[in-house]
Amino acid sequence: MAGITELIKVAEGGKISFGNHELEKKAKLEDFPFAGDILKVKTCKEITKLEKNGAFAYESVPGTTVTDFEEREDGVSFTVEGAEDAQITVGLMEDTEYEVLIDGESIGVMKTGLSGKISLGVELAAAENVSVRIEKR
Repeated sequence: MAGITELIKVAEGGKISFGNHELEKKAKLEDFPFAGDILKVKTCKEITKLEKNGAFAYESVPGTTVTDFEEREDGVSFTVEGAEDAQITVGLMEDTEYEVLIDGESIGVMKTGLSGKISLGVELAAAENVSVRIEKR
């Protein structure tokens, strides 16, 4: 999937795909309309970042390629691919508990602070892709 040439696109079922962890130089796409929101993506091999209406939504270091990204009232889910293990931060509701599942297995419950962010490590080096689901408790 690493070849998302559009940097961001709408996939089946109203989900989005974005990022390209294989880019040597930073690329960005601004003002992408999606479901009444305006999205902005910046991506390269060092970092991938998604903003929604000017607010933080997703960031990975190093960069990743994200498919089937879906925000719901009770959380977020996506599949991620990258050349090496990544630290991922996701913007959610502030001061809320979420269960985090990686490839269907719970890694525990995390609570967001005032920033509404959760950070997690994902082992990508040995995997083709990894599914992540973060569900409100």
